[in-house]
Amino acid sequence: MLRINDDISIQDWELSESFMRASGPGGQNVNKVSSAVELRFEAATSPSIPPPVKNRLRRLAGRRWKTEGALVLQCDETRSQVRNREIVRERLKDLITAALKPPKRRIATRPTLGSKKRRLKAKKTRGEVKSLRGRVDPPE
Repeated sequence: MLRINDDISIQDWELSESFMRASGPGGQNVNKVSSAVELRFEAATSPSIPPPVKNRLRRLAGRRWKTEGALVLQCDETRSQVRNREIVRERLKDLITAALKPPKRRIATRPTLGSKKRRLKAKKTRGEVKSLRGRVDPPE
């Protein structure tokens, strides 16, 4: 069981792990031992995560969110399969924790009068500079 916070914990049956040969460090050991981990979490059908958190999780996950609603994370950083499992579970926990926080509401603000005047003054001086770039008629 993967404990996220006091309210949310993911059961082991919701997670599936597969192991494959890693491309990272390990020397000749890389060719023999399957140390890379792929963690698959069926997030769309998970009963332990509320729907708004699922929506935020889908947005945060990006391309790691598959079309069938599964979240797939991979790790091949270390030579140890056990350590890679720990790392990928921590990544899942961090991702779900980030999805738990609702986004801040943006408070609409209006530009100050001074900033409006500065902007218009800058536009005017820039326009004058550009107008002086035109063709110069020779004096007669």
